Amino acid sequence: MGTLKSKPDDQPKPELDKPWRKFDWGQKEALKKKLENFSPSDPNVMDIKILVAGQIGAGKSSFINSIESAFQGRISSRALVNSSAVGHSFTQKLKGFAIRSGDRTLPFVFKDIMGLEPEALAGSQTDDIINAVFGHVKDGYKFNQGQVLANQDQHYIDHPTISDQAFCLVYVIDANTVQFTDDKLIDKLKIIRHRISDRGIPQVVIMTKVNEACPLVKNDLRKIYTSKKIKEKMEMCSTKTGVPMTNIFPVKNYHEEIDTEDDADVLLLKALEQIVQIANDRLLDSGDN
Repeated sequence: MGTLKSKPDDQPKPELDKPWRKFDWGQKEALKKKLENFSPSDPNVMDIKILVAGQIGAGKSSFINSIESAFQGRISSRALVNSSAVGHSFTQKLKGFAIRSGDRTLPFVFKDIMGLEPEALAGSQTDDIINAVFGHVKDGYKFNQGQVLANQDQHYIDHPTISDQAFCLVYVIDANTVQFTDDKLIDKLKIIRHRISDRGIPQVVIMTKVNEACPLVKNDLRKIYTSKKIKEKMEMCSTKTGVPMTNIFPVKNYHEEIDTEDDADVLLLKALEQIVQIANDRLLDSGDN
């Protein structure tokens, strides 16, 4: 007797029967308007600062560009990115990017930082990232793989004001490689998470390249919350980083496109809305400390 072959119907379905996370794909304009009208909870703070960290090649700078692209209705490339995988971070200096919508500058600033590498003294130093979150590092500081920023350096701020501080740390992680992420890199993230959590700084994970990680999503971005693969990768990401699922957002950055797309925009804008709200909640709480 020959062996029984499984029928196509016996194969596990790659898609859930219904979305596991409720999402309104028609909210793009409402999100844009809400974010354009946002103002920080503290009148002494002109803008909400958000530090963006993450593994090399995950798309930190592309995420910042994609956020601005969603507002501008065209592809933005203010944060320079490297198209080749060279194995080291293309971003070398701390730089802030105020997001713009048309001619307006919106009241949130993304701080782009050198990418993390697994080796102990490669990529951004954990102490440099922690200092940047707490407002001790001036824009323009060039990261030194072998030495942490010293408090006598011209780029060190001894007594940062509330406006110098970041009120949310965003990790950018590649959906394709989350399961292979080096334990040494995860250890770095955990050190950073522990240190800034002691000061109440929230963390968010942006999971990029979802279209490359799942064929369903590549064909239709709206399958993102019915894709079993994306959900599994988000759960794995949560387990590895310690960031709860409620603070993990899958997105598609702009990479090869020459025009923006509504479905990509709405995912990006929803992620930004949550980041800004989480950061603003922390800013509000800081007034009680």
